[in-house]
Amino acid sequence: MDHDRPSPPPLLPEPPIRLDPAARSTRVDLISFAVDSPVPRRGSRADSERLATSQKELSDDDARLVYINDPAKTNERFEFAGNSIRTAKYSILTFLPRNLFEQFHRVAYVYFLVIAILNQLPQLAVFGRGASVLPLAFVLLVTAVKDAYEDWRRHRSDRIENGRVASVLADGGRQFQPMLWKDIRVGEIIKIAANETIPCDMVLLSTSDSTGVAYVQTINLDGESNLKTRYAKQETLSKSVDKEGFAGLIRCERPNRNIYGFHANMEIDGKKVSLGPSNIVLRGCELKNTAWAVGVAVYAGRETKVMLNSSGTPSKRSRLETHMNRETLLLSGLLIALSSVVCVLAGIWLGNHKDELDYSPYFRKRNFSSDDEKYYNYYGIGMQIFFTFLMSVIVFQIMIPISLYISMELVRLGQAYFMIRDASLYDEASNSRFQCRALNINEDLGQIKYVFSDKTGTLTENKMEFQCASIQGVDYSGGKASSPRDWEVCSVVVGNQFWRPKLLVKTDPELVRLLRSGRETREGMRAREFFLALAACNTIVPLTVETPDPKQKLIDYQGESPDEVALVYAAAAYGFVLVERTSGHIVIDVLGERLRFDVLGLHEFDSDRKRMSVIIGCPDKTVKLFVKGADNSMFGVIERSINLDIIHATETHLHAYSSLGLRTLVIGMRELGSAEFIDWQSAYEKASTALMGRGSLLRAVAANVECNLHILGASGIEDKLQRGVPEAIESLRQAGIKVWVLTGDKQETAISIGYSCRLLTSEMTQIVINSHSKDSCRKSLEDAIAMTNKLAAIFPGAQNTITGTGSPRIPLALIIDGTSLVYILETELEEELFKAATACDVVLCCRVAPLQKAGIVALIKNRTDDMTLAIGDGANDVSMIQMADVGVGISGQEGRQAVMASDFAMGQFRFLVPLLLVHGHWNYQRMAYMILYNFYRNAVFVFMLFWYVLYTAFSLTTAITEWSSVLYSVIYTALPTIVVGILDKDLSRKTLLKYPQLYGSGQREERYNLKLFILTMMDTVWQSLAIFFIPFLAYRHSTIDGSSLGDLWTLAVVILVNIHLAMDVLRWNWITHASIWGCIVATAICVIIIDSMPVLAGYWAIYHVMGTGLFWLLLLGITVAGMVPRFAMKAFTEYFFPSDIQIARELEKFGNLDAVAASEIPMSTFSPRHRRFI
Repeated sequence: MDHDRPSPPPLLPEPPIRLDPAARSTRVDLISFAVDSPVPRRGSRADSERLATSQKELSDDDARLVYINDPAKTNERFEFAGNSIRTAKYSILTFLPRNLFEQFHRVAYVYFLVIAILNQLPQLAVFGRGASVLPLAFVLLVTAVKDAYEDWRRHRSDRIENGRVASVLADGGRQFQPMLWKDIRVGEIIKIAANETIPCDMVLLSTSDSTGVAYVQTINLDGESNLKTRYAKQETLSKSVDKEGFAGLIRCERPNRNIYGFHANMEIDGKKVSLGPSNIVLRGCELKNTAWAVGVAVYAGRETKVMLNSSGTPSKRSRLETHMNRETLLLSGLLIALSSVVCVLAGIWLGNHKDELDYSPYFRKRNFSSDDEKYYNYYGIGMQIFFTFLMSVIVFQIMIPISLYISMELVRLGQAYFMIRDASLYDEASNSRFQCRALNINEDLGQIKYVFSDKTGTLTENKMEFQCASIQGVDYSGGKASSPRDWEVCSVVVGNQFWRPKLLVKTDPELVRLLRSGRETREGMRAREFFLALAACNTIVPLTVETPDPKQKLIDYQGESPDEVALVYAAAAYGFVLVERTSGHIVIDVLGERLRFDVLGLHEFDSDRKRMSVIIGCPDKTVKLFVKGADNSMFGVIERSINLDIIHATETHLHAYSSLGLRTLVIGMRELGSAEFIDWQSAYEKASTALMGRGSLLRAVAANVECNLHILGASGIEDKLQRGVPEAIESLRQAGIKVWVLTGDKQETAISIGYSCRLLTSEMTQIVINSHSKDSCRKSLEDAIAMTNKLAAIFPGAQNTITGTGSPRIPLALIIDGTSLVYILETELEEELFKAATACDVVLCCRVAPLQKAGIVALIKNRTDDMTLAIGDGANDVSMIQMADVGVGISGQEGRQAVMASDFAMGQFRFLVPLLLVHGHWNYQRMAYMILYNFYRNAVFVFMLFWYVLYTAFSLTTAITEWSSVLYSVIYTALPTIVVGILDKDLSRKTLLKYPQLYGSGQREERYNLKLFILTMMDTVWQSLAIFFIPFLAYRHSTIDGSSLGDLWTLAVVILVNIHLAMDVLRWNWITHASIWGCIVATAICVIIIDSMPVLAGYWAIYHVMGTGLFWLLLLGITVAGMVPRFAMKAFTEYFFPSDIQIARELEKFGNLDAVAASEIPMSTFSPRHRRFI
């Protein structure tokens, strides 16, 4: 637009409303040229309660009654919550009982509590009463301290929130006075100033805007930074609440979690007025670009929508932890078996020595201290056998490692720290780090088999850019204006300033000439109406942003839909600049001429109609209806009896745009006669004031007027792929992960994006299912299964996506739409879909609803043992994210609903590669080894005790002191396994990213399975035999006491299990060295200290043997004998049957990774025939 053209008579803007510089880096002003009274709005956002779909009238029994400006009457029954919030879980009085109750939800803790209680009985006291309680008390204490610290932080946050101040009407309703948030009650009238936070959910009564408009930012509620418009009702605008008082009754629905819905009505001055979601502002929102707003509190404190939505995500358990329960049951069975063996042998021994029991120190039958003969310490063979069984359980209790649970929590915490600090997961564009919202499923990231991904905002940027348009059957795709310097820059003259759009848009030179010079032609008029529709048919709010040049400002368009923002910027680029929006009119600078259009009605987009419309009064006194929407919705309401050739041409252009991956919209319009407008107005007034079924009535009114449209054209908007998406999908595919894309876009657009991101390739055979009946779906699925079976028969040894083995075959892609899924999901056809989908390499679902996304995830999750991951960025992805085993939220343009429902959150889809292939692999390898190692180290100790019991007349006495038994799992061996679980790395990041196939070890559960568990238990038996019998045989003819021998066994078992761990450590650092060797030293020190206390059994025992050479020789012999079989097996398998991981480790150590070509490690290397357990 030429700057030297004579400017129209300037309309001076109203004094701008400034934003707090602290709240925003640049100053933003609301554009407003309003100088006269607005036209009453009809069907605007204030009245189009598309989400208020309650189908029943609110009765007094079902509704909340709020007496405006009368909190005493409102709360007379004390049924409403105050505005004080509490996110903390505990108080000083409830902390101990509630925290213990929560901790004892773990069955293992109950088991150890029962053991500790049994040990308190005199007949069963194997250990000292204090020592038996110590391990459980330590674990409970550590967890309690952690929970207490977290809850203290919540208490501190609550105090700050409740202590904030708001202005509340007081003194009989005549003056606003400051009041703490926590003291606000339902029914009180509150005044909010610009940039202040809303203290509770309140219905707007009036605002600083004469039309009742208020702009709020909901970033604290749903993460969206764009401004939203909220409205006060016309019936309350004229009242000055602080001068003339205010009284009325609001009848609203009971508190609920739906932040997008509100159903209520208000009785004022004898009139009943309907209220909807655009009349309520929610706690946590901020008032922007509005000097002040006054409202009445309807929900407070814990009953506000933000608090009702603050509950955490559903609890998930990792696959490893689930399998661990299986092994725990096996160990419990082994514990019972060992105890049974001891009690049976004890019964036999008692039967064989029943005549000697009078003189046995453990089984004295008579009391010789008095003349009266009676049983002294004997209850009969039957009871003695029973007591022996219980005592055996107490002695062997650490077969189930209590420290494992606290160790797993600490390891997951450490793993989460390194994931959060990983620079490769940091998104510079949004300045956001990786978020680990669920600490209990870190290791599941290493076992993912299926990834279900949204498209818009997940694979793409969700930053729309206008690319092309089809107007009156003519395609305008940019022409020769290929560089930004060739693009049109339109500006608006305001006083002595120039205002121009903040973003530049590519323009078509031919279309620009048509708009400027062809005003009188039919094509030129239709083109003007097309861009007028783009500028008017939306809910965009224009703001101004100041620049270093005081004579120039930028117009920043704010809206909830990125598509709408792109279309308004496109209209501005072609000379149709939206410069002002109020609730009743808009001002558009049309090619230099500033025109005002009255907004007579607006029907917003909804998922049923899939279109939106606006009715505007034009300067020439005509009334026009502009409609835009999805093609499959719009062509049903376009008049096809005229301009049929234009419709066909537009359909052709739409198909071409979709094939390029563009998002398309169709634009239509028609002129309304006065009688038709009056009919619509009457119908709309009736629907909007209805107290029953208001939402459906409004949709019916919209559908009645949106008909017989003349087609204006169509638009093509590009949603660009995020950086690195094609490479990420290729890496995931090489890792054996199947990527399914579930999108709401039309099929052509989804397929085009599929090719762009390498999800689809030209070699793939596409199976397309677009059916409109159940029978048709059944036939299509049968054909698809037949095709997959045919290909399987042609390539019998072909590679398939389940095993990843064999020679390559023709890849398959299944493409299915949401209409077909309606007839398939939750019917008997689900099984057919499962067979067809799992036989394909890629599945692409188009036009799917949110619940259908969750249904697709459930299709795999409920029928296979494969781990699933869902990733998305919007509210429509929440169901899918919560259904999957692992949910990942993208911090994108569509708010934070997906992030708040997710287990992990990050900024870009490409981060999924390092998250899964690197951190997921490491987390799985570490946690799997740590669990097995904990089972191993405790089983070695238990078996060693078992062998000793066999040589002590089954009396359950132990040579190892009770304190060493207690400290074994807490101090002697706990720290090294935690350090290794956090820091050890089997492969470097570079190797894992270079060879994605290495990820398959987690999918195949190579590091933790039943076979490996059994082999580990066999190894523990051998090592326990070496620990017990080597010293036993060496000292069997000596006079050594049991305590000295027990100290030797204690040191031997600690050294052996730590050497075992050291043999398996892959990456050494000073922390690992310090923990492993430091624990051995700490054990020796503890044993010496314990034996130096005269009050404890075994006083000075260690000094009797430590000074002899045989003692040190036995420690060396035990270590060598115990580790030789494991070392031999490890060397044999790694040399002759190397695993994928071992091959890659050798390549790292002995080869130059950068110089090795990918072909030198062929795919076949990573196959099941090389899998062995180490």
